Amino acid sequence: MHNSEIIRLIQIALNEDIRTGDVTAESVFPELGAWSQGVFIAKQYGIICGLSVARMVFQIISDNRITWTPQKQDGDIIEPGMILAKLDGEARDLLSGERTALNFMQRMSGVATKTAEYVHAIQGTGAKILDTRKTIPGWRELDKYAVRTGGGNNHRMGLYDMAMIKDNHIAAAGGIREAIRFCKEYIPKDIPIEVEADSLQDVIEILECGNVQRILFDNFTIEQTKAAVGLVNGTVETESSGNITLETIRDYALTGVDYISVGAITHSAPALDISLDIHLPE
Repeated sequence: MHNSEIIRLIQIALNEDIRTGDVTAESVFPELGAWSQGVFIAKQYGIICGLSVARMVFQIISDNRITWTPQKQDGDIIEPGMILAKLDGEARDLLSGERTALNFMQRMSGVATKTAEYVHAIQGTGAKILDTRKTIPGWRELDKYAVRTGGGNNHRMGLYDMAMIKDNHIAAAGGIREAIRFCKEYIPKDIPIEVEADSLQDVIEILECGNVQRILFDNFTIEQTKAAVGLVNGTVETESSGNITLETIRDYALTGVDYISVGAITHSAPALDISLDIHLPE
């Protein structure tokens, strides 16, 4: 992860929450010097993710005065009652940073856990789970890191690192062949091209054009996907996407498709239940 971007995001989140001051914590602890301890505790089963980001929250809010002692690392399987990290510092800093740290860690752990469910569902098939650009604005780096933590793979990071010709591009260009030609003429050779197919006829036309790295089977049925994989016959990478659920994804994976992209792992992942318990030093 790029620390400068994450730090900026944390600063925005802290300013959003604290603004001119934490009136509750500052009322209860008007003077500095009240030292407290805290423990992050898992409340449900899942994959932990975001510990380093939570640590950065407290480093920023305390100007590095808080001591952080991890008990788990990102990617670990956690169960209710497990201690994830311990921290010691000013009570005001712990209280003021609590919600922001939890927001990051609960969201990221939720994405990692949801991703792991899909990865497990297709285990042994040879297919790989991909994320999409359906991420929280400003959070893409974190969402995609959480996907990797859960065992998934990242699709393109944005519009700049892969050309993906979709139905609207095809319509605007006047057809599949024209859209592919425009991309080939414009983009550098090291940027891959993926083309969306809405039918088996589209797959045939894309293959005839050549020089694309991947074909996306958009909203294909399982039978259509089998037929499309057969048409491609390993000449380019293949990807399935669209209305694929946890219940159907293994059947899609068994068609021989290389990748399956799932927007739900980022746009519909529930936050994992984690708490921060604060107490006086022993």
